[in-house]
Amino acid sequence: MEMLGKSFDERFPLIRNFLQARVLAGLTSVADWIGSGSAFDNPEASWKDRIVSAVDAAGFISPKLIQGLSFRDIFDFEARRTQQSLIEQASLSGTYILEAPMGIGKTEAALYAAYSIVSSGQATGIYFALPTQLTSNRIHLRVNQFLERVLEPHSLHREAFLLHGNARLKEFELGQDGAPGGAWFNTAKRGLLAPFAVGTIDQALMAAMNVKHGFVRTFGLAGKVVILDEVHAYDAYTGTILDRLVDELRQLHCTIIILSATLTHERRCRLLGINKNTAAPYPVISALPSGKLEPIEIVPESLDEKTVSIRSILDVEVAYEAALDRADAGQQVLWIENTVAEAQQAYKILAARSDGTEIECGLLHSRFIHADREALEEYWVTRYGAKDSAFRGERGRILVGTQVLEQSLDIDADFLVTRLCPTDMLLQRIGRLWRHDFHQRPAGATCETWLISAVFDKAEQDPDNAFGKTAKVYSPYVLLRTLQVWSCLEKLSLPGDIRGLLERTYEPRAESEAMSKLKADLQNRKDTLERFALQGVSMNLGAKPDTTVSTRYSDIDSIELLLLKTVSHDHVAGATTVVLLDGRSLHLPWQFTADSKTEQRKLAAILATQTIQIAEYAAPDVLGRNMLSWLKPYFYLGDPSRSESILRVAIVGDDGRLKLPGMGRASESYELSYNSRLGYQYVKP
Repeated sequence: MEMLGKSFDERFPLIRNFLQARVLAGLTSVADWIGSGSAFDNPEASWKDRIVSAVDAAGFISPKLIQGLSFRDIFDFEARRTQQSLIEQASLSGTYILEAPMGIGKTEAALYAAYSIVSSGQATGIYFALPTQLTSNRIHLRVNQFLERVLEPHSLHREAFLLHGNARLKEFELGQDGAPGGAWFNTAKRGLLAPFAVGTIDQALMAAMNVKHGFVRTFGLAGKVVILDEVHAYDAYTGTILDRLVDELRQLHCTIIILSATLTHERRCRLLGINKNTAAPYPVISALPSGKLEPIEIVPESLDEKTVSIRSILDVEVAYEAALDRADAGQQVLWIENTVAEAQQAYKILAARSDGTEIECGLLHSRFIHADREALEEYWVTRYGAKDSAFRGERGRILVGTQVLEQSLDIDADFLVTRLCPTDMLLQRIGRLWRHDFHQRPAGATCETWLISAVFDKAEQDPDNAFGKTAKVYSPYVLLRTLQVWSCLEKLSLPGDIRGLLERTYEPRAESEAMSKLKADLQNRKDTLERFALQGVSMNLGAKPDTTVSTRYSDIDSIELLLLKTVSHDHVAGATTVVLLDGRSLHLPWQFTADSKTEQRKLAAILATQTIQIAEYAAPDVLGRNMLSWLKPYFYLGDPSRSESILRVAIVGDDGRLKLPGMGRASESYELSYNSRLGYQYVKP
């Protein structure tokens, strides 16, 4: 330590608290990774002369922003009063919550506030955290457009800031741990270290957890504006970790901007770390600058009301026919289920019944390999999006999906069918309906949502049977409370009814015996999840590998699966040739020289697009590590001695069925299959 101080003529800071120590540990680790990179392979060369190029090669590039840009300069329209209010308030480090309806431009407001803070030197970058990979992929396009406007045209490495996903893996070298086969050769993890990044909230949450290299994540977020989008739909487990993260970011003097359309009074108070008895109006901005004890609440503007017709139905067959009729009339229909299996089934039925017509059907969920998912996202979000209105008039469509369609996507449907889910999620889904008033709707189209529901009395006595798979996803008690609020609802006024619907769903009330039991079950589960979450953030226990902890509670572990068409090994050449699902062939050497590391990163990045995250019980059987040794230059395979999950590999046959490389069926428990239209499936044989 003393030698380093003398070499750089710098004094090391006094470590005043635990968080400061974590940031310093993260800095030290990343510096060590960079120091293990190829820039310092030659011990005879002057290491000081290589520092700048090595840091640049790792992606640590100081951004240069154009000063004094207006909101219109960046986004081509004037800021609404709500947007301007957030920008005015979020001028100092602190916590800021914008609660406003879907489609009001919360993303642009947060980005401009972040631009003002970074350009004034109060922050070093931006991390935009979203609930799912799908939403983060789509927001990245909008953030790219933002960066193109705010970065100086001749700024060093300007184009590097605009890289996304696998492109960053190909371009930047982060030393040994960040190299292919290392634990941090991963887009999601490395994004935290970039000056500007869009990713899932999971990676940010791990900065507050006791996981291996958690302090690297803390270092990555320190000094940034952290935007947390769609903060509403988290259970007690994730909510507890989120509260800890916000508190730690506040202590690090970060600026935290939280965006939500559907926060409850209780949730908002927990995020702000306050106790308050009165509910806030809607929309509202809650501002808590650093050093203040009580937030300021600003009611920015009154908004135009939109009326949505609501129809609750019990027979899904009626909904199928309605969706087909609306699509046949040229409407863009959105159908949202609560599980992937139900979405796949609905898609099969609707696609079969529309076969031979002009209707186009599609499916979006989380169980596609990355390459297929990105292609599907691009295709369907374009057709349902705000731009390219010409697509809407081509034909009627039905897009079936899961929760990935309800958040942070600028998609606009003419008609919505949704399975019953908690009120906050229902409102998010309805936010995709008639989102933009500039679209020309087909004749006869009405702003209407059909809710596939249940009979309350029967559901109260037997929720598992009444709600089916949905009861495994959401609390039966919350589903029943939602059913009570929505079952007699025929019309909905947005945003005026949002706050009332939320509070009526979650407010305390006298309950029947059956409901009291379900409520007690929910409370017990909340208490259990909070204890699990507190264990996860406790620094008194041993750090766990980040591959074995979860930021979202589940009894089921998730693992990474690589899907290929063929695999053939050439032991003489020391290489493996694989055929990807799209027919491309890759030649994969087993070893690389120092001057071929760029090619190694490119190959590893391509292979990463052929992976999928799935439940471990539904995954192919484990192969021995010796059978996966050819993948060591490209993947972190997992360490069983640390209870880490091992990478799984399977071959997709011409019929879509999975088998193990060079062996028989992929699983003894399930019939596994994959295709680019339906995604990954598993069924009992």
